[in-house]
This record gives sequence, structure tokens and C-alpha cells, in this order.
Amino acid sequence: MFDKIETIESAETSVKKLVFTRSDAVAEAVLYKYPTYENRTVICCSTMSGCPVGCRFCGAGDYFVRALSGPEICYQVAAAMREAGVKAARMKRLQIMFMSMGEPLLNKQGMQQALSRLHKAYPNAALLVSTIGPRINYGWFTEASQKIDTIGLQFSIHESTDEARNKLIPFANKLSLREIAQTGERWAEEVGRRPFFNYCAGAHNSTTEDADRLLALFNPSIWECTISVICERNEGLPARNETQQDLASGFASKMLERDYNVRVFDPAGQDDIGGGCGQLWFVQRWMEENPGLAKPSIGKGKPEVHTPTA
Repeated sequence: MFDKIETIESAETSVKKLVFTRSDAVAEAVLYKYPTYENRTVICCSTMSGCPVGCRFCGAGDYFVRALSGPEICYQVAAAMREAGVKAARMKRLQIMFMSMGEPLLNKQGMQQALSRLHKAYPNAALLVSTIGPRINYGWFTEASQKIDTIGLQFSIHESTDEARNKLIPFANKLSLREIAQTGERWAEEVGRRPFFNYCAGAHNSTTEDADRLLALFNPSIWECTISVICERNEGLPARNETQQDLASGFASKMLERDYNVRVFDPAGQDDIGGGCGQLWFVQRWMEENPGLAKPSIGKGKPEVHTPTA
């Protein structure tokens, strides 16, 4: 499946990164424990090698290699489970998240296979699909969500206006924020579960006006809200600081005031192994070493996002 698996441990003992390589692809998965694998295990796995979407905060935002097959996606989860060393039956909570690298909903065949196989292998695991909201037919995903009641849906919003979001996510064939809100509501109605939206709170987008714009779009009686601490895509930059954490917690408070159920996501391992969202340091090195395989994404050449004020 993959020729090599490299495990990188963080000084923060709650997180490890697994890097998978073969001659024609690279993938990363991140393994978290909260505080033990028995209590709660979270696995974030890749659905593509690189990504065509080009998000400017993501280390895979410049290049795309190919979509991963269903078996390649499942292989990452199995390897992470072996690394955890705990049987799924002993885990009180197991969450498998398709949010490390790649746009899951642009990999229909791979995701259909992976969702089916992983549900059979780990029937009690939550299967959370995180997407930017490409302009596709969502019927196949809704059908899968109806058949498998552990599938969850999260949209990566990150900005409160389409203009700002288009700069951050230059992929043109995506839903507008209003269309995302409508798509999520239809999904919730058809499957009977609440969707999530994820928002990276920085100095430029954490105002009262931003919170009000989100409230006008996303009904808190339908939507769950995740506020993420901004992570730096490039190795060597200080990934986590108090300002970023304060911005995230401050905006979370604004959303709580607007009656959302809110969680703040501040992933471990940001500073030493690139454990946060978009921190695909090892992928970036592989891309540099394999220029013949790494095709420029829509984001190549556009400004990167480095700080909360970008």
C-alpha cells in the first residue's frame, strides 16, 4: 500500500504524526489521545495526496498529486490504531476525521469505499467529513449519511464574507456561504443530525460584525460551531501563541452569546511536529523532492496566510 510509514512524536505526549510515502504519493495522519486512547482517540487522515483547492493557510495548498483510494485512506486509520495500541472496543470515544489533507468530497469513489469499510471495521467510530463545500451533487453523501448514522458533516468556513473567503480559498467551483448554509440545513433535515461549521478566528475576522454575519447565515438551532486556533503552515514559524488562543476563545464567547453550541479546537503538536490543521510540513518536503509528480494547485503563487492579521 505505502512503502514507508514514519512516526513522529511530539514533546506534547498527546499527539503523534504518521507520514506515509510511496513512489507516487504522500499522505499524513495525526493521532491524538484525550487524555488516554481508552478515553478518547482522534485520528485525522488524508483523502488526497496534496490538494487541488489551494487554501492559503494549508501546507498542501500549492500542489496536488492525486486522490487516494479507499484502501489507502483506510490504511492510514489502521496504522494509527496499531500505533495507539488499544482495541477499538476498549475506546470510550473513537473519532475518525477526514480533515488532514485533501478535499474529501472531491474524492467520491475513495470516500464511498472508505466510509463503508471503516464503519464495518469500527462500527462505533464517529466518521467526520470536513469540507470547504465544493459545488457538487451532494446526493451520494446524503445517501451514505442516511445509511451510516455515525457520519458527521463539517464545513470549513473561516471567513464571514464570500469576498474574504475567496481570497483564503481560491478554488472557484465552491458554494457561497449562503449556499453552504442551505446545503447543511438540507443535510440535517434528511439525516436527522446537526452539521458543524469551522471558523479560524484571527484579528481580522473576530469582530461583533463577523459574529452577526455568521448568525444571519447559520441558524444556531441547526448548526454546531467550532472555533479553531490558527496554525502556521510553514515549519519554523511560532505556531501557537497567547494572542491566537485569546482570539479564538474571545470569538467563541461571542458565538456563545448568540446561542451556538461552541467548541474551541487548539490542537497539540503545532510547534514541533506540525500537528495542527494545514501544518503539512513533511508533505511540503516530499513535494519539493518530487516536482515531477506535484502539480501546481489553483493556490500556487498566491499569498500565504502566516499570522492572525494576514
